Amino acid sequence: VGLGLHMGATHDHTLAPVHAHINLLGWASMALIGFFVLHFGSRLNAKLERVQFWLHQVGAAVMLIALAVLMTGRTAVEPVVGITSIVVGASVLLFAVNVWRSLR
Repeated sequence: VGLGLHMGATHDHTLAPVHAHINLLGWASMALIGFFVLHFGSRLNAKLERVQFWLHQVGAAVMLIALAVLMTGRTAVEPVVGITSIVVGASVLLFAVNVWRSLR
């Protein structure tokens, strides 16, 4: 919200991709994951759940910072954005595997 307010007040939307990723990864994805853990947590593999959570949290935090730096023109961080995107993608895949396994 703070970043959106800043972009609106300054009319500088350079960081719009960062804002979108914060909303998607930080709010929407974690809300969905939280819903499943709250309602089906007893059926999920706890170890896989912890690994998925921390991969997502650390990967997303580093990715968002690197993406903000990339959007300001410092292209040297592009590999960091790529690697951390893979980490976050792996965490989402782990979540899907955990949910899928819980359905059996």
